[in-house]
Amino acid sequence: MQTSLLWFAALGPLVLAAVAAIPVRVAEPRHRARVVRDAAQAAAAIALVGALAVAVAVAVRGPLTTGLVGHAGVGLSLALDALSASMLLLVSFIGLVVLRYARHYLDGDPGQPRFVARLCATLAAVLTLIIAGNLLPFAAAWIATSLGLHGLLVFYRERAAAVLAARKKWLVSRAGDLCLALAVVLVYAAVGSLEHADIRAAAIQGELSLPLHVAAVLLALTALLKSAQFPLHGWLLDVMETPTPVSALLHAGIVNAGGFLVLRYADLVGASPFALHLLALVGGFTALVASVVMLTQTSIKVALAWSTVAQMGFMLLQCGLGAWSAALLHIVAHSLYKAHAFLSSGSVMDVQRAAWAPTPGGQPHPARIALALTLVLGTAGVAAALFGVTPVSKPGVFALGAVMALGLVHLVANAIDERPSTYVIGMTLARAAVVALAWLALQASAEHLTASALPATAPLTGALDAVIVLLVVLSFAALTLFQGWLPRVAESPRWQAWHTHVVNGFYVNTLSNRIVLALWPSAQLMAGTSQVAAQTFPTAGDRA
Repeated sequence: MQTSLLWFAALGPLVLAAVAAIPVRVAEPRHRARVVRDAAQAAAAIALVGALAVAVAVAVRGPLTTGLVGHAGVGLSLALDALSASMLLLVSFIGLVVLRYARHYLDGDPGQPRFVARLCATLAAVLTLIIAGNLLPFAAAWIATSLGLHGLLVFYRERAAAVLAARKKWLVSRAGDLCLALAVVLVYAAVGSLEHADIRAAAIQGELSLPLHVAAVLLALTALLKSAQFPLHGWLLDVMETPTPVSALLHAGIVNAGGFLVLRYADLVGASPFALHLLALVGGFTALVASVVMLTQTSIKVALAWSTVAQMGFMLLQCGLGAWSAALLHIVAHSLYKAHAFLSSGSVMDVQRAAWAPTPGGQPHPARIALALTLVLGTAGVAAALFGVTPVSKPGVFALGAVMALGLVHLVANAIDERPSTYVIGMTLARAAVVALAWLALQASAEHLTASALPATAPLTGALDAVIVLLVVLSFAALTLFQGWLPRVAESPRWQAWHTHVVNGFYVNTLSNRIVLALWPSAQLMAGTSQVAAQTFPTAGDRA
């Protein structure tokens, strides 16, 4: 029974792959786009129904697995637990929404059938990645996901910026593929099998051997490369040259594959302190830098891209601190939010006008941000204590809960602005408490639902973990103070000079562009990047 259910889940990737293989000249030119679009939506609907059915089965019966079709622990098998069922349902739902959006987005474009076919192929690869029960098909689907995305990034080959982004992504992906391939070899040498269950059993039975330690670090590096972490994050910022559905699917699904990789092998990665510290340090630093740069962006899509870089950093930071279920909750929430944000980015001005409200005159009190910061952190601390979340018992949950609470500081600061009201301040703090309690309740629910699939949330284990948690909270508290202080110094010459550096991401992406052009030269790219540079950094004569 469970085998038939799992193969029903595999029906989604199979039908999506079949749609991707439909020849684009299957019908007359005026009909072929409709044929591919309708087939793609039908396939995505089948995938969603299958994901829903399997998710219900996992909730009722527990984890589901098939037998291995292969030899000596290497071959094809399917496995679904609470982790993979959640991701399967999430990606299937977002895939259907993106394909529905793409039906009208490129209507009339002669390349629409090819675009929809590539979307289906990429989506099929992601779904296969999720349900794979063996590391070998997992790695194959991982590479197929990257190749499918490359085809979408170069959909408009005449755009030099799109080609440059695709080449940067190609180089970073190949480095990640190499790390994953080496990890596969080391795991098989140490365990003698590539089955998920066998790898998990080997990881939890005792201290890791040296090959498994190295494999865990390689898996962490693979996840960092996939999730666009600093300093190899530049390709994610340049995919705005692609159609919007690509951005929605990429930011909401594909880039999360790094986090899913770490969660899928959480027992192995969690047993290697170096791998955890690597994830925490790189993820935390990336989140901080991307959050600072995001504040200076004027393009809604570029700001969303920097937001994705920061959110992926937060998610990997949670993994590095052992907050596994919180990381899964982060993936689900971010995917839904970011897919909606990209697909609705064209109506941002309407949303901004609808949200406008008059503000009282006068100057705000200089200490209002500090006061709001104290009130919010105090409220969040009380809420966390009610759920037993402390810096010692659950450092990852505590750190990210504190950062989430910091996002409410400016809401409270506005409540105590020029014309303070006890009622308004009290209601705002009450809403902040509700948000904190809701987040903690969701995190506790996620931890309960994934208890059989993910390790328990790790407690504080050493001085370095304590330092990381402290740095995370203090860094984002300082960023919150800076954000409130920024309007007062926006016109100062010193800030104007710094603003140029920040808005350009401290030129890390510019350096990566030069490296790619040196490794992979092209006359089209040279000309295209020269035009972009001329528009971004005009000469003195142009400014005059």
